[in-house]
Amino acid sequence: MRTLLLSLVLLAPCTALAQAAAPPADAELHCGRLFDARSGQLLGPHTVSVRDGRIAAVSAGIPAASGGGALDLRGHTCMPGWTDLHVHLEDQSSPQSYSEGFRLDPVDYAFRSVGYAEKTLLAGFTSVRDLGGDVAPHLRDAINQGRVRGPRIFAAGRSIATTGGHADPTNGYNSTLSHLLGPPGPTEGVINSIDDARQAVRQRYKEGSDVIKITATGGVLSYAKSGDAPQFTVDEVKAVVDIARDYGYRVAAHAHGTEGMKRAVVAGVTSIEHGTYMDDEVVRLMKQHGTWYVPTIYAGRFVADKAKIDGYFPEVVRPKAARIGAQIQDTFARAYKAGVKIGFGTDMGVGPHGDNAREFIYMVEAGMPAAAALQAATIRAAEVLGVDDQGVVEAGRRADIVAVPGDPLADIGVVMAVDFVMKDGVVHRRPGGAPTTTGAAP
Repeated sequence: MRTLLLSLVLLAPCTALAQAAAPPADAELHCGRLFDARSGQLLGPHTVSVRDGRIAAVSAGIPAASGGGALDLRGHTCMPGWTDLHVHLEDQSSPQSYSEGFRLDPVDYAFRSVGYAEKTLLAGFTSVRDLGGDVAPHLRDAINQGRVRGPRIFAAGRSIATTGGHADPTNGYNSTLSHLLGPPGPTEGVINSIDDARQAVRQRYKEGSDVIKITATGGVLSYAKSGDAPQFTVDEVKAVVDIARDYGYRVAAHAHGTEGMKRAVVAGVTSIEHGTYMDDEVVRLMKQHGTWYVPTIYAGRFVADKAKIDGYFPEVVRPKAARIGAQIQDTFARAYKAGVKIGFGTDMGVGPHGDNAREFIYMVEAGMPAAAALQAATIRAAEVLGVDDQGVVEAGRRADIVAVPGDPLADIGVVMAVDFVMKDGVVHRRPGGAPTTTGAAP
């Protein structure tokens, strides 16, 4: 029933939504500067030719004469479309978030997700990895079918947790409601054994997920006391990773606590999300195993700030938000200096969708060069996802291109002023004006 309701919301024919399906058109982009994501260098004027949603050619210089399809970005820096490796498009934090789970229906979250997806795309993020939620696989399909506008979504579907752990959907329920519903199991993403772990991954496959997300430790915003205790055994995580590999999945592990991170890394997860209490031993293990780190500084700073406001979070959550959130930026700084591989992610949905690019600013504040921060959201993010057709502006790749005024290597703040967005050859935002109303190509 939940799947049917989501499908009705996201896939129902609608003239306004159908306009987002405009096909790509051939175009030439005249870029004043081009960010080379492979080298991290800013190049001079370049022309990017787009054909059938792909980059056909990239050439130095801008021709003196151009055809009618040329887009003038000579005052801009062009770069690959950005990827946010950690978002939750079905919701957005507010003081009402906890009570809304009892009052709203799946269709309410589905309708909200459409606006959140569009804001994310218009902010320059042409791809996202949505790490947990029922809506994301359906929203992904609606976007791919051209029915709504949004980024390319790599969807985890429901996160895999343990009983009472971060992402147990029944946390906070009273005893009467818990008794009526019964304990959640692998279908709902809650496991307590190796066999459960295998079943949960296979259920995500059945539901059409693109990636697997586990909650290896407690979390900040879950209605539970611990934000960092380990919540899987090594064998349980390894079971998830092994079965995920059978289906071609990579595994992202939410983790704040040190022991939970160690277990997840040793078991073979692809990435550690948040990583608040990462110590030298975890750093060593991550480098040894080639594990990626997705820091989500934005979410940490956001929850630490909101923890100061009476009533924003339940009292069981508030001390976790104040304690854990404030540490993530410092952890990121140490991990970067130590040489841990870093991908870009915000945990947006905790903070307001569309503000994702502020993470670049926080990364640079913590000591990462602007070029490396941009690489984390382009070529490095593509490596985390395991895809080779995006993350660089090169012939044959997807025509995912964003442009900002000025020089982002000299002033990273310009990432907040994106005014050109192209995804798969379709222009969604044009310089100096409002976003396109149809998503039509030039």
